Amino acid sequence: MPSSQHNILVVGGGSIGERHVRCFQTTGRAHVTLCEINSDVRTRVANEYSLSQSFEDFDKALDSNPDGVIICTPAHLHVPLAIQAAEAGIHLLIEKPLSTSLDGIDRLQSVVAEKQLRAGVAYVFRCHPAIIEIRQAIQSGQFGKPVALISVSGQHFPLYRPAYREIYYTDRATGGGAIQDGLTHMINAAEWLIGPITTVAADCDHQVLEGVEVEDTVNVIARHGSAMASYSLNQHQYPNESSTTVICERGAIKYESREQRWMTSSNPGDDWQEQSRFPMERDDLFVKQAHAFLDVMEGMTEPACSIEEALQTLRANLTILSAVESRRWESL
Repeated sequence: MPSSQHNILVVGGGSIGERHVRCFQTTGRAHVTLCEINSDVRTRVANEYSLSQSFEDFDKALDSNPDGVIICTPAHLHVPLAIQAAEAGIHLLIEKPLSTSLDGIDRLQSVVAEKQLRAGVAYVFRCHPAIIEIRQAIQSGQFGKPVALISVSGQHFPLYRPAYREIYYTDRATGGGAIQDGLTHMINAAEWLIGPITTVAADCDHQVLEGVEVEDTVNVIARHGSAMASYSLNQHQYPNESSTTVICERGAIKYESREQRWMTSSNPGDDWQEQSRFPMERDDLFVKQAHAFLDVMEGMTEPACSIEEALQTLRANLTILSAVESRRWESL
């Protein structure tokens, strides 16, 4: 194995874990192994990607001395497993959301700091070139201060995640439901663009998806400090599309997933002017994320989303869930 390769352990062989196995292999910079308790899943993934090792037991997997661990289990297990890996001195990439509660996160942060580890959370839009360029445009000051954000997203979950009835998605306690599964991506990206959420009001319900009771539709209005925001997400509409518009004092910026582009409008009455277009297959973004984490491990850059930033988004997730129940504005 070339010395430039890193030993990467993927923990959890579900759809996102399998994607990480595939995408870290695609970088050509990683020797990938898998830890998965389900023997059928473990065998299938190990065979599909010709893995040299796979493990049922997490302790034995850590004993194989990986350089980095990618934690892809249900969300309520993220922090305990991350703490164990951090105590073993291993760099971390933790799938989103960071957790389903605040339990143990102080300990995780403490161990990461004590061991001087590199650790981040896999909010993959942080690696999207269009979102990166939008953030740069906002931070340049060209358009003035952001004053509002509108984010709208929908897709047909049974098409893209046919096993949704059999996985973590069925229960909020394991990270399920539209708020913790899909909306959290939108929230994290928005907080990266215009700053942290400070207050929220929310509504959600189970509208369409068969075989589950968790919410599949959610609407949120929020404040990011002085900036106002609205979010609308459903996981059952037929078109797969999303858009985010940031309205600033002197113009507006828009991202469209369907066209994989971002646009601006700088004068009253102007049409949108396309700035950049980034045609990508779905794996391409996760390969970028894999390269970014390997760069982080090598000390070349900082994590795209730090544990501290992901903790802010976790607090937003939990506050949105609380606002749904209280039917009141809730503060973070």
